[in-house]
Amino acid sequence: MKLYELAGAPNPRRVRIFLAEKGVTVPCVQIDLAKGEHKTPAFLAKNPSGKIPVLELDDGTCIAESVAICRYFEALHPTPSLFGATPKALGRIEMANRQLEFEMLPAIGTSWVNSPMLARMAPGRFKHDPQVKAASDAVARKFYERLDGELARHPYVADDAYSIADITALCMIDFASTLVDLRPDDSLQHFWRWHATVSARPSATA
Repeated sequence: MKLYELAGAPNPRRVRIFLAEKGVTVPCVQIDLAKGEHKTPAFLAKNPSGKIPVLELDDGTCIAESVAICRYFEALHPTPSLFGATPKALGRIEMANRQLEFEMLPAIGTSWVNSPMLARMAPGRFKHDPQVKAASDAVARKFYERLDGELARHPYVADDAYSIADITALCMIDFASTLVDLRPDDSLQHFWRWHATVSARPSATA
């Protein structure tokens, strides 16, 4: 078994944190996105989408998409549960994680694609568009405010227990803060209380 990933990228970090929470170690193979290793025929045979992370099992079966990989390991190692141990928790965690992926992540992604940093990193492939970035920045910041309000009512993103939703939020917002100039405002006190709590977990440095 091996995990194809890139250290520093947010989606592979989601899997690494999840594995650390489960106490599972998987050998990692670094894929150089700048060199286009994720678009080679050999890699596309593993994941036709040409994205990381990808988990390759011992029999050669490949599982792409970070949440799909996490679900695989949740089935193998159900304790501690990170997707919900009861029907209510399962539904609430799935809801929170999907809302993060469908509402916050596209805004951060659009801001990243239109960021000056990416334009410098990949000249000719990406163009910094200030107007597009400003619009998507506003959407992301609105979601941060909403998240702060939700965290005023419960300690974690999906109610009272740490879950995959917290992992998703931490990885994406840390990425946005560091590389996209989208750090949440200091006034979001409930958000920063949560951020300090989840960042202090040993898995956060995985």
